[in-house]
Amino acid sequence: MSNRKDVLAVLRENARQSNADIARQTGLTEPEVERIVDELESEGVVKGYTAIVDWEAVEEGDEPVRATVELNVTLDRETSYIDIAERIAKFPQVKSLRLISGDYDFDMEVEGDSMSEVSHFVSDKIAPIPEITQTVTHYIMESYKEQGIEFGDGSDDDRLSISP
Repeated sequence: MSNRKDVLAVLRENARQSNADIARQTGLTEPEVERIVDELESEGVVKGYTAIVDWEAVEEGDEPVRATVELNVTLDRETSYIDIAERIAKFPQVKSLRLISGDYDFDMEVEGDSMSEVSHFVSDKIAPIPEITQTVTHYIMESYKEQGIEFGDGSDDDRLSISP
C-alpha cells in the first residue's frame, strides 16, 4: 500500500513526471509505476491532472474572475449534505466544493468572465436552492500560493514600501 502512497505523493508534487522519474524517486520499476498509476486512475483515486496557473503572468483580460463563496444550509429529514452538494457540483462555474467545519457549511470556488457574471450565478442559481440560507461571496484579488506552488517574489505588495 505504501507504494501507492509514494506514487501519489510524487504525482501530487508534479504530475508531468515520467514513469522513469517516478520510479527513481520511489524505488519502484517503471512497469510497477505504470501499473500503479493505471490502477489509481481506473479506481477513480486520481480524478484528473490540472495545471496551476499564475494568472498575473497571463495576458491582461485572459484571467477569469474567481471567488470563494461561503454557503450556509439548513437540512430537513429528506435532504442531506450530499444531496445539496450533488446539485451544486453540477454547475460548470463551480470549480470546487467542500463541506467544512466552522461558521459555515460549504466552501465553494466559482469562476466566471466578470464579477457581474459570478454575482448573478450565485444569486440566480445557488441562493434560490431551498436549503441554502446564506451566501457570502469573497472575490479573489490576487493569489500568492496555489496547491503548494508560490507565485512571484512577494515584492509587489505596496504596503511593504511605505515608510513610517
